[in-house]
Formats: sequence, structure tokens, C-alpha cells
Amino acid sequence: MASRLEILWSPIKNKFITWGSEICLYEIQPLKDQSTPLVGLSNTSGALLLATNSNYHYVKCIDIYPKSDKDILLGVGHSNGRVTLSSFGQLDYEHQSFSGKELVPRHQRSCNALAWNPVDSYKIVAGLDKNRSDSSILLWDITKTAMISESSHIRPVLEYGLSETTHSLAWINRQVLAAGMNNKSIKILDFRDSIKLANSATTKAVLGVNVNVNNDKYLASFSDHQLNVWDTRNFDKPVLVLPHGKLISKISWCPTKQNLLGVLQRDSSALHLYDIQQTLIENEEVEPSVIERVVTPGTHSITSFSWNHSDENRFLASLLSGQMVDYTVYDRITLNWASNSNLIWTCGRKTLKYITNSSGNCNILDDISEKIKDRANKGYGLNDELWRNGELANDDSLATVWNWLHLSKKLVDEGVIQGNGFKHPGIKSVLKYENNVSKSEPSSLSSSDTSNATSLSTMKLFKQDRDKALHLCGWHVEKDSLTKFLEELEKNHLYTRAAAIAVFHKNLKSAIEILSKGAEDSVMGNSLNVVAMALAGYSEDKGSMWRQFCSSPRTKLDDAYLRAMFAFLTAENGNYDDILYENEVSVNDRIGFACLYLSDTRLNDYLKILTSKLTEEGNLDGLLLTGNTFEGIKILQKYLDRTSDIQTTALISVRAFNSETLQELGKDWVNSYRSLLDSWQYWHERANFDIMLCSERPTDKPPQQVYISCNFCGKSISAYMQGLNRGRGNYTRMGSSNKIKF
Repeated sequence: MASRLEILWSPIKNKFITWGSEICLYEIQPLKDQSTPLVGLSNTSGALLLATNSNYHYVKCIDIYPKSDKDILLGVGHSNGRVTLSSFGQLDYEHQSFSGKELVPRHQRSCNALAWNPVDSYKIVAGLDKNRSDSSILLWDITKTAMISESSHIRPVLEYGLSETTHSLAWINRQVLAAGMNNKSIKILDFRDSIKLANSATTKAVLGVNVNVNNDKYLASFSDHQLNVWDTRNFDKPVLVLPHGKLISKISWCPTKQNLLGVLQRDSSALHLYDIQQTLIENEEVEPSVIERVVTPGTHSITSFSWNHSDENRFLASLLSGQMVDYTVYDRITLNWASNSNLIWTCGRKTLKYITNSSGNCNILDDISEKIKDRANKGYGLNDELWRNGELANDDSLATVWNWLHLSKKLVDEGVIQGNGFKHPGIKSVLKYENNVSKSEPSSLSSSDTSNATSLSTMKLFKQDRDKALHLCGWHVEKDSLTKFLEELEKNHLYTRAAAIAVFHKNLKSAIEILSKGAEDSVMGNSLNVVAMALAGYSEDKGSMWRQFCSSPRTKLDDAYLRAMFAFLTAENGNYDDILYENEVSVNDRIGFACLYLSDTRLNDYLKILTSKLTEEGNLDGLLLTGNTFEGIKILQKYLDRTSDIQTTALISVRAFNSETLQELGKDWVNSYRSLLDSWQYWHERANFDIMLCSERPTDKPPQQVYISCNFCGKSISAYMQGLNRGRGNYTRMGSSNKIKF
């Protein structure tokens, strides 16, 4: 096989030719179950050598007869200017007389280009080097070869370009030809009567003239390092110029994809593909935009390539090593995500593919839209008992938020907390930490500073003005209420949380009893027994062995509440950071602890730090701190940015915030959620949401859109009936001539 090969697909499916020192015909076959040795083209296909023609040694160019059926008829251009009609086997009766015929110019010189007419397929045009006594463009009708003897040669039917050079040519349509000539121009020739010049452009890019088969208004050509794209309707200058770093050796438009141009550079293993997009602005075309791709079919330099005529984006490439590659360029696809979770994309020009959430080969989508659908079907967010919405969410973090909204509303309704215009006041509002620091004193009558407390007996509890904040955290500080609170936690199997809260309230006995009960019921079993025993040995002595041995091992405990409990008992100098910044302990418990043990200044600083952190994270637990203030809106927006949960954002904004606080942002959330429900055709869910919206915000009630009107005057029947009811007491029967018209 020659070291440098040219390659060309044939019109016959799966057949192609190569030529160098010889012309070879191949057929592509699958590699599976193939006893005949094949030349590998790809992982799945190979090429079977069907025939070889070694009769021609100075081949300059080849073109394949466009209507080849059973066998291939070739036009072979030689270095002496002759064009030979050749085949590999027995042609059909209609074409068998053509094989072996020669088309001979009057003077010998190199044949640079050949092109069969795509419509009048019996016509073939040749482009030749310059001869001062002969034309360089010759058009033959091969049907006339059958009328002459073997020793005679037919004359061209048309000639053009006396004493000129033709470097390349291509048919634009049945009767118009584009030719690169004389190293200085591209000429468009009209063949309808006799050849005449229809248009021309001055350029050095006269090589490889190639017409876009999908849009014959556009053609391409190249010179050494430059690619030009032309619009034949405005032929003064190219519409696109693309410079290249290496010498260009071949260009070709893809016949199966609109406006895709392949460009091969010399000594390159890559093929550059240009997707040229025509752009219209106010019905006028502007300079096209270009998307460039580079594909590498092999590791060696490419010598030639050829697009397949029917298979989309498929080409053959011949490599400098002598290998051949069958390669398909996969389009960059645009995925379209429908509101019903269908995923659809294009697969070629004629096929659309899609998958749905219920497709057998598709895993269930773990997407927020699926969760929103499921919750909307359950009536999530519409229940007036707000805590029930948390159950419907099937999400612990959302359940915590809805439980707090229920609690805060209840406390305001019962008068335990003054809302001061807010339906759900936050900790900062209750403690009046919005603009200044309140003054709370330790519950102990002692005025000593608690910052140096090192034992339970000396730790002071701050309760004055903080009971309301503790109520918002769900903590019950009264003795009887605390006992009931701990019993409720035990019923929910939250033993470690109950034990920690008991310790925080200096009730070690209750904590030990709770842990002992948990050891019998919990999967933690033995470990809780060990913790209970360790707790029973608590000593307030700062230098005791208990404190020494419990300080370090506590960090290895798996349960966050157990870690917090021992951190509290071993804390020194009022440093409670291991509790306040234990992220696995719930926010309301950390705030509750801070309200008990931090001075006003430290508490104020801690609440600012925690508010900033929860806002940045988009953690809805931060609403406990901010309530339904402007700070709370920031948390909702961050939550939406992080999760895309427009449903929860819209529902909480409606349930917890007033219109004045939300302003336009809240309307955007609500409208986005309503539009989402509409896109899924969730008409009932959308209607129920609107009803809830009107009940929460009567001023936002939309105007009446449907009413029954009188068939005669067009007025509303309801207004008439109201007037009728008002006058019913004076109603008397009327005669037939005075009947009321309904």
C-alpha cells in the first residue's frame, strides 16, 4: 500500500476507493463473525478489498460517476491531461460501453481537477494546466464516446479559458460551474447556451473550490494558510476568512449536516471542523458566526478524508502510516429538561431521543422537582396546623422549621410572647437585641461574675427576660414543664438529647435515669449504660480524676449530645464553645443553652455570629433567630439559591411573612411556584394554593373573573338576586304582561 493515500466514498453504500500508486476498491463489513481478513477501520468495522487497478501510474485526480449502481465508474485524470473512464468489473448494460474510453485534450498538460455533473451525470468537466493554444476547462458528454471507434477521440462539447490555468472546480448546480483559475481569481461560469462568465472574484485562494451541497449559494476555497468562504450572491469579497497555522491540503463540505466544513492541514493528525452559522438581523444576513471543533481520528498525520453521502457526520480518513479510519463526529447536543422531568435531545437530523423518570433504563431522579411534585400532591404547606406540613415534607430540617412556625404562632396567639406586628417573632426580637443589648441578671441573688465558674454549684442561670426566648426554643424552664418536656423527648426515643438538657438544667439525677432507660430501649444500649455510670461519678473538684479522665475521651463519643453534655461538665472559665459551636446539636438547643449561660454581651455577640453563619448557609433554622423580618428574607433567598426549593420558599413566605416585608421578591417567589404548578398541569394544587394565599393575605385577593350575567342586559345575576332578596317582603304577584325577566 502506498505511503500517501487519497480516499473517496462512492455513491454505493459501504464502498469506497483509495488511490496512490494503485486504485483499490473496498467494502466495509462488520468485524463480527468474519472469516475473511479485513483491514481494520474501527472497533466494529473493517474493509474488505474487492478489487485493485494497477494500470495507472500518474493519477492526478479521480471523481466517481454520481449514479453508479452495481459497479463504480471512475473518471481518472492523468498528468498528461487525459481523462480515462474506468471500472473494476462488469458494469450494467447502460454503462458498459463507457469503460476504457479516454477523453483527450488537444495538447498534453496536467489534469488538475475532475467533476461529474450531479444532474446531467453523463457530463464531466476537467480543469487543466495552461496551454497558450488550448482551453483549460473542457466539458465532455461521455454518451458520444459510444458513437466513435476505439482509435478516435471525441471533442469537448464546450471549452473555456484559453491560455489560462484551472486549479480546481466544482458544480454549483446543473448549469453553473465555479473554477479557481490563474492563481488570482474564482470564476463562475454559465453553461446554459455556451460558456460565459457570470461572475468573478479576485483572490489567491483558488485551490480546492468546494460548493456547499446543502446550500449552493455558499462555496469555499483556500490558499496556503487561509480558508475563504464565499456567498455567490455577493461575490466581491469572502464573507468569512479563517487563517491557519499550517498549509491547508484539503477542504470539504459535509453533505449530511448543514454548513459544516472540514479542513485538513498538511502534516496534521487532526481535522478541523467549522460549523458556520448564518445570522439574520431584520431580514438581513450579517457576517456568519463560526463554532470550531477539532477531531483526531488517529495518532498519525492524515493524508486525505472523505464524507459519507448518507450517514450523518461520518467520514473516512487515510493516514500517513497507511492505515484507514472510519470515524463519526458526534454532535454537541443540547439537553432540554422539560417541566415533567422528561429529558430530550437531538440524535442527528431526523431523530429525537428522550428519557422519562419512569423509563426502565433510568434510575429514579433524585431531583428537587420530584420532591416538589410529591409534596404538592400531599397538600404540603396548605395545612393550617403548621406542624403537620413538616410531617408531609418528609425532611427533618423542614419539619424543624414548620414545628417552630407552629410554636411561635401558638405563643403569640396565647399571649406568652408579644408579636409587636410580627406573626413569628425571632429570638433577637424577643430579647430586644435588634439595636441594643438588654440587661439580664443571673437568677441567683449573688452578684459574682459567672465567667470563672468551674462547677455546677457556681454556674449561674440567666432567666430574667429570657424565659420567652427559651419558650421559642421549645425549652420549658419551669420545673413541672421541664419534667413533661423531658418525658416527651423520652417517648420520642431522644434519650441523649433529654439527658443533655437535664444536665444543662443541673439535674444530673434525671439525666442518669434517662440514660438508664435509654440503655434498655435504644440500639446504643451498653454505651448508654457506660455513660450513665460515668455521669454518676461526677465530681465538682477541678483536680479530680473524673474531670481529668472525661475531658479528652468525650471528643471520641459518636453522639453530639453526649459530647456536649461532658463538655458542659468539664468546661473551665465559662468557655462553652464546644457546646455553642457543636453543629450536630440542633440550633434551638444551642440557642437555649446560650440564653441560660451567657451574659448579655456574650449572648449578643454569639447570636450575631450564628445569624451570619446560618444566613450564609441558607439554613432555615436561622428563622428562629430572625423571625419574619428582613433578615429572614435573606435566609429564604439563600435557601432557594442553595436548594432550588421554590415550593418551601413560597409557602413559608406566605405563611410567615407579611406583604410589606416581602415586597416584590415575595411576589416573584409566589408567581414562580404558581407557574411551576401550571406547567405540570397541577390545576387543583394551584387552586388550593391560591385559596390559601387569599386566606393569608386578603388584600392580595384577585378580582372576580367569572360570574353569571343576565341574558338580556348583560348585568350580573348575583347583583340582581341581592336586590330581589332585599325587596322580597314587598313582592306581589304580577300579571303576565309584567313578568320579571330572568
